[in-house]
Amino acid sequence: MSDVIIDQVEAESAAAAALLESREILPTIEPIEEVPVDLKASELYINRELSHLQFNVRVLEQALDESYPLLERLMFLLIFSSNLDEFFEIRVAEQLRQLKYGREDVGPDAMHPKKVLEKIREISEINIDRQYKILNEIMFPALESQGIRFLRRGIWTTEQRRWVKEFFEEKIVPVISPIGLDPSHPFPRLVNKSLNFIVQLEGKDAFGRETGLAIIPAPRSLPRLIKLPDELCEEGDNLIFLSSIIHEFADELFPGMKVKGCYQFRITRNADLSFDFEEIEDLARTLRGELHSRKYGDAVRLEVDQRTPEELISVLMDEFKLNDSQVYRVNGPVNLTRLMAVRDLVDRPNLLWKPFTPGMPNKLKSDTDIFSILRRSDQLLMHPFQSFTPVIDLLRQAAKDPDVIAIKQTLYRTGVKSDIVNSLVEAARNGKEVTVVIELRARFDEESNLQLASRLQEAGCLVVYGVVGYKTHAKMILIIRREGNHLVRYSHLGTGNYHSGTARLYTDYSYITSDKDVGEDVHKVFQQLTGMGKIQKLKKLFNAPFTLHARMLELMQNEIRQVQAGKEGRIIIKVNGLTEPKLIRGLYEASQAGVKIDLIIRGMCRLRPGLPEISENIRVRSIIGRFLEHTRVYYFGNGGDPLVYCSSADWMERNMLNRVETGFQLTGRNAERILRELEYYLKDNCQSWELQSDGSYNLLQPAEGEERFSAQQVLLEEFAKV
Repeated sequence: MSDVIIDQVEAESAAAAALLESREILPTIEPIEEVPVDLKASELYINRELSHLQFNVRVLEQALDESYPLLERLMFLLIFSSNLDEFFEIRVAEQLRQLKYGREDVGPDAMHPKKVLEKIREISEINIDRQYKILNEIMFPALESQGIRFLRRGIWTTEQRRWVKEFFEEKIVPVISPIGLDPSHPFPRLVNKSLNFIVQLEGKDAFGRETGLAIIPAPRSLPRLIKLPDELCEEGDNLIFLSSIIHEFADELFPGMKVKGCYQFRITRNADLSFDFEEIEDLARTLRGELHSRKYGDAVRLEVDQRTPEELISVLMDEFKLNDSQVYRVNGPVNLTRLMAVRDLVDRPNLLWKPFTPGMPNKLKSDTDIFSILRRSDQLLMHPFQSFTPVIDLLRQAAKDPDVIAIKQTLYRTGVKSDIVNSLVEAARNGKEVTVVIELRARFDEESNLQLASRLQEAGCLVVYGVVGYKTHAKMILIIRREGNHLVRYSHLGTGNYHSGTARLYTDYSYITSDKDVGEDVHKVFQQLTGMGKIQKLKKLFNAPFTLHARMLELMQNEIRQVQAGKEGRIIIKVNGLTEPKLIRGLYEASQAGVKIDLIIRGMCRLRPGLPEISENIRVRSIIGRFLEHTRVYYFGNGGDPLVYCSSADWMERNMLNRVETGFQLTGRNAERILRELEYYLKDNCQSWELQSDGSYNLLQPAEGEERFSAQQVLLEEFAKV
């Protein structure tokens, strides 16, 4: 020990002895212990339903973006209606069910369902009013300036009215069934989301009845928009609402009586399907029985024309057992979603997105033998910027190839007559062993999936419905091919559905490979789905509900260790929803440790970013644009040796714990490419909404002198032919 240090120690000891001798009593100072933050505290979590509703509001905002073509802006306005319908059918219905049966399920945010419903009402009412204001004050005038007119009854010419009356008598009267309300004609059972009219009548009918009220259900077979012949109108496209026609000629449906008022309304019902899985013997048969009931579930919302007299609204409320908080009075048509037909009724390509041709990798252009290509290198595709055709071609070639002996595939949402299904049918008819795992319970596609199952079974495919109680959401194809004395497995893994239509609208990754380990893993997952047995260890895949969730938690802890070792910690997650509490706590812990985290969450997000000492290292953004963001990507910096995964799973309870999902690792150039494309989304400054700690979102705008940067547009220009 040096003399200097010895002298210092001796001096400090002498000073301490002097204090003791002077008998001065100093106050005892307890060491300050840092109280750890409770990462389960309710204030750290955003309510799931309200976050979901905020996504729909961001969709509505797209209608105001003047950089979009006019008809596309209208579509966003209408998609808001479609999304809101499903939100009420499923999410609001669930909150009401909990209250009805006294089974309140409070999430990590601790918000009671009653309070949730109050906030939903508040947000919905404000934004539905905004929606109709945008429609009436912005959309209709803008469309009229382009020669697309929605003609109200008051401005019909004599010739137009004559034509409309003939249309009414020839096309509407034969299929419409007005129902007078009296003891022998009780209130009709109205279908979910159907257009209806409540009519005030005066006078007596042929039987002397005088009830004063009638209901006119508008058959779904009738179009909600009718285009007038060009020769009856000035230049452009002239459209009339079905509701206008029924309003105008309602008196002709009640001969000899006076129609005092005719008002449109629409009921939204609980459309969720619930099962007691312990009682199910045949899932397909049970599902067929339940589908009809979806049309007539409990009412959860009533939409009425704002001009409807309050006494009639009270009649409807009593009939459907609703209170005033469930009634929405609107300034326009109550069934806005059906307005989407306008795209098919007018030929205005200048008011739509410019068409594009999805790109094709050079290797897939130059060689038609896809198996030969895959033996040399894996293929990574990003739809819709790159074509979905190679996935279809993979199955087409497999169906015809005499060396292919078996095909296995999962199907979640796809068309009954799609190219994918046609190839599976052809393969089965060509004598190949074709096994298809169909998830019948893909919400609102159940009926289509039942038809799909029947078609595949008739062709000779082995069809199974996955595992009872766990939706099969994984996107997998496995092709077994005889090559010489060996069997080679070719695999496709994706983040999206096997639907060529959505492949033009949703952003998704497709990974096609002949990797032996990946093929063996996919084979084992199919064994779990079609057979029975213990969990099998996988080499390269992680799967829910077994290992994917734990792997994500482990990788977040690994990033914390990287920071503790003096390295940079980095996480980028791109998914559709983030709600699972343990994963959120893992992100909070990583942020507290100094890990830099970027989350690209399209829809629901329970995590609160920007909270001091908790989530100040986390940024959350939502990209809303021409294409629906659907890719699921997990990036972990791993101290400079990145780990990159794509997956079918969002970071939600249902995906990680109650579904069959797959996560697959990408390496080398594929991993580098995905990181580059993630950086595009993080650079986006015109279609990116940043989540604030209070749960609100701010649209990012280019800084002064900064160029606009749209990730979707850059990807379109990089891969596709625009």
